[in-house]
Amino acid sequence: MLNIFTLFIISIIFSLIITLLIKKLFYKLNILDNPKKYNKKRKPVPYSTGIILFICFFILSYFWVEHNQKLYLIWWFWFIITVISFVDDLFNVSAKKRLIIQIIIWAVIWITSIKIWYVSNIFGWILDLETYFIEILNFKIFIIPVIFTIFWYVFIFNTVNWTDWITWNTSWLSIISFLILFLLWYILFLKDNYDWWIRNAEFIMHITIILIWILIPYWYFEVREKILMWDSGTMFLWFMLATIAIISGWKVATVLVVFWIYAVDTVYVVLNRLMSWKSPLKWDLTHLHHRLLKLWLSKKEVLILIYCLSFVFWLTALFLDRLGKIIVFIIIVFIVVFINKIVEKIYLKK
Repeated sequence: MLNIFTLFIISIIFSLIITLLIKKLFYKLNILDNPKKYNKKRKPVPYSTGIILFICFFILSYFWVEHNQKLYLIWWFWFIITVISFVDDLFNVSAKKRLIIQIIIWAVIWITSIKIWYVSNIFGWILDLETYFIEILNFKIFIIPVIFTIFWYVFIFNTVNWTDWITWNTSWLSIISFLILFLLWYILFLKDNYDWWIRNAEFIMHITIILIWILIPYWYFEVREKILMWDSGTMFLWFMLATIAIISGWKVATVLVVFWIYAVDTVYVVLNRLMSWKSPLKWDLTHLHHRLLKLWLSKKEVLILIYCLSFVFWLTALFLDRLGKIIVFIIIVFIVVFINKIVEKIYLKK
């Protein structure tokens, strides 16, 4: 198994160098944000810097991760998604167009073999998705798996895309998420003797550990507001999270445990929008962090609260049994709904 400490040193230094180079390049190309638009008094800084993460991951994974079909597909689709997201950041593509592009990409991903065949979950039952299919030119298209795979990617992206409204929220959540996935697979690696399982575990551990280390310097620059992530970075991170869930043996439910708070919040917000006859894709200020800010909390206090709650729930993925996870899931639903109702009542009184 790869020396994790060696990879730690190489990834940190490499990420730091690439971040400084891209930051300098973006200043020269004037790819800078408009702080006045967001009522900020600082100077303009480089934005849409997700390309940093793509470059770092591509080069490091080329030398330190086993080359196989899964890695090649990750590279190609990641490149396409990064380019599309970068264009979106520069020219502000409409939500509907972005959704159509996402659906096409995720459908192609399914056809090229990264797909979901079944779903196991904390409630104990397994949902088999291979029941119905259509055959075109001797090629079987399984209807439910392709729909579920598209839904999975779209849900994951939009769930966490809405977290980047608060600077460096997404990058830190990503670091912890990949850390939890690494620890999960390290535990499985120690327990299982099956050759395919061990190789798959090593593949996933190497990918996640690279992602963790390259994100740390990036997160540091985000905290200091020297760079901004925007969609090019968000798409990068959550494409990886959604894909790791599938290549990990379709551990969709496990990945959902990693960011239950935002998953529940997304469902709540989308249902509210639909009930109000609004587009579920329309951006607004009704997400959990927005509502927490309306309770007279500062951005830093909101982040600390979200991180503390999330950390407790992340631990459930490692240490709690099925019943414990169900109880935590109910608690999360209660917290999200309770906060939203409290804010609604306060503003109704006003």
